[in-house]
Amino acid sequence: MSERKPPYPQRLVDMAMVNEKNQKGLPRAFLLASSRRADVAAEAQRLRPVVEKHVEVVLTDFTGTADLSSLEADLAIVFGGDGSVLRAAHQMGERQLPVVAVNLGRLGFLTNVSPEELPTILENFARGKLAIVEHLMFDCSILRAGEVLSRHLGLNETVIHAGTPFSLIDIDLYIDADLVTTYRCDGLIISTPVGSTAHSLSAGGPILRKDLQAFVVVPLSPHTLTNRPLVDSADCVYEMVVEKPSEGTTVVVDGQVVHRLQAGDRVRVSRAKARFKQAANPGHTYYRSLREKLGWGGRLKLDLGAL
Repeated sequence: MSERKPPYPQRLVDMAMVNEKNQKGLPRAFLLASSRRADVAAEAQRLRPVVEKHVEVVLTDFTGTADLSSLEADLAIVFGGDGSVLRAAHQMGERQLPVVAVNLGRLGFLTNVSPEELPTILENFARGKLAIVEHLMFDCSILRAGEVLSRHLGLNETVIHAGTPFSLIDIDLYIDADLVTTYRCDGLIISTPVGSTAHSLSAGGPILRKDLQAFVVVPLSPHTLTNRPLVDSADCVYEMVVEKPSEGTTVVVDGQVVHRLQAGDRVRVSRAKARFKQAANPGHTYYRSLREKLGWGGRLKLDLGAL
């Protein structure tokens, strides 16, 4: 059986380039977290001496508010859960750095490194032996009368929520300017493969392998039972139009409300030039992560003592 090649090839860290920019000979790193939990910041501070054995910390931001788009570094070390990783990706903007995501949250599909594994991961990064895997990101643009009102870079999904007064709305979906259908629903999700294990999954969408070049469209509580999730190419342009939005109909990108829709506004989603760059953890394969995080045990585990 031939080996499967990802569309974005994995690459090793070029430490010669890193060292050329860094007189100390250590990779430069951001320490990031945006969790409201005090224990996350405390654990990140506890791990800081371990981190500083392998990298030079050039910025620490545990608020999730620093603009990282123009700062120089070689990687971002993110503590917390998937929300912290999403926030870090937004902070970096078009200049995405490799992310070492340390799981201090609960489920964490993006946080693939445990605190115990962190020293080995950083050592491999510093030695140029850590693979960096790139993933699809998207641009979400809001258009009114042909003009772009706002543009947002995202990693997980764009969602139109019907909002208050919580009645069904009609959402027209176009793919490459071709009308797909009009959904009568509570909302519509357009998700990347990375986001397919987030809101999309809870709405009944499929799980897409993270290196697929595709988007998944998932209606929220559709009134027509034949409206099913749809998967199409990431090279297509997706547009959603709500001709009669409710008072509270909004656009949400990666969990953040970015716009309140007016009649006829167009929400356009397409592949971004930027790519999310994640440091691979050799001990965590794709299906191992799904198996462990989703509880795919294969057998029903019963506590017979409780019966």
